[in-house]
Amino acid sequence: MSTLVIALPDLLRSLHTGLLEVVWVLLSYLLAQTALVLSAGRLSDIYGRKLLYAEGFGLFTVMALASGFAGAPLLLIALRVLAGCGGALMLANSGAIVTDAFPRRELGLALGINAMVIAVGAAIGPVLGGWLTSFGWQWVFWFNVPLGVLGTIASVVVLHDIPTARRHQGVDWLGNLVFLVALTGLLVALSMGGIEGWTHPAVVTGAVLFVLATPLFFWLQTIVSDPLLDLALFRKRLFAVANLTQFLNGLARMGLLFLLVFFFQGPEGKAPVIAGILVLPLPIGMFLFSPISGFMSDRIGSRLPSTAGLVLSGVGLLGMSATISVGVSYPLLALWLGITGAGAGLFNSPNASSIMASVPPAQRGAASGIRMLVAFIGSMISIAFVLAIVTSSLPKAAMLRIFSGVASGLAAAEVAPFITGVRIALLVLGLISVLSAPLSLLRGPEESRRYTTTPIVAA
Repeated sequence: MSTLVIALPDLLRSLHTGLLEVVWVLLSYLLAQTALVLSAGRLSDIYGRKLLYAEGFGLFTVMALASGFAGAPLLLIALRVLAGCGGALMLANSGAIVTDAFPRRELGLALGINAMVIAVGAAIGPVLGGWLTSFGWQWVFWFNVPLGVLGTIASVVVLHDIPTARRHQGVDWLGNLVFLVALTGLLVALSMGGIEGWTHPAVVTGAVLFVLATPLFFWLQTIVSDPLLDLALFRKRLFAVANLTQFLNGLARMGLLFLLVFFFQGPEGKAPVIAGILVLPLPIGMFLFSPISGFMSDRIGSRLPSTAGLVLSGVGLLGMSATISVGVSYPLLALWLGITGAGAGLFNSPNASSIMASVPPAQRGAASGIRMLVAFIGSMISIAFVLAIVTSSLPKAAMLRIFSGVASGLAAAEVAPFITGVRIALLVLGLISVLSAPLSLLRGPEESRRYTTTPIVAA
């Protein structure tokens, strides 16, 4: 994901397309992941996690190969949708696989290491993506192919399912469809509004679909025998609050990388690989603090480290909002990026472990799917939301030059609306993070994991 984000300006130039199509190359993958992640989690509880995980890895790999040959934006978007289906099968199961494999007393540390490895990918991605674009945007997709082949083989050879009490249950495909309609409508409205105008027929149609389909989806979940979203899980306060803060954290953080990529390659005029290096403090902060916070949560619970992480992320985002400008002192910007990344690292592992430890083994696939669902929804809305803020006041000509990374000839007055939009977006994201901290404190009591000596599953 981070590899592709850094290559978006080059993709816009190379495919001779518009900003909206390029943004949907990113959003379509997230949308497919989000739409299927709950069903994938449910299916893993029925049929086992290993098979679905391996199939997801294989599908993702094939679509990565095909994406490099796509010569038109709409074809690339379609292939990204299929790749997102593979991603859903992987990510819905990843947290459940880790939870199955470790005793409760080590769950926070295990998920912290898992988050640390994700941070490594997030750190390598922008630099690698910037370097790969020098050979052509196709390599941003093709480099995944050998990794995907190895990952698919490893998942077949290394992973194994554990025996759990699985009951035969159906999959709520109608709920899946209504949910997809609601989410697509929201994303279309947000992503197009700032670019095409808020009265554009597609924007209005998307907003109407979201307003109508959302309550219909929740109503369906109360009447079907096997709902897509098991609302009963949310009766437990710990599970409900942890997932809500997961959504708010995704909402506050995902748009940041999106903004910085275009800031560094647009007004700052940096090459893609340099832009990738300049965003490194963000994933490095995540890398350093994820295992520490996971270890802490095994001993003191998730409330304090998760809440501290939200506050710290908010402070970093607010600091960036106050200081970012053309020609900004990079060490100062790097400091705020590092603080934001450290906050994300502090939050993710304890919050994930509290969600996964709050459900019985037979529901871990569903719980993992819900956790990823709320994170994905937050991430997608964050990208579309900051795009709407930044583009609303930009003339189209200046917007295309900035987002395609060729803004060096623009006058300061033409760039100023973009910088103002970035500052406003970062301010809003920072406030969301800080204001979600009191909510995090309201999570209910947790079962102690520290003194559990009997693993859930034998090796």
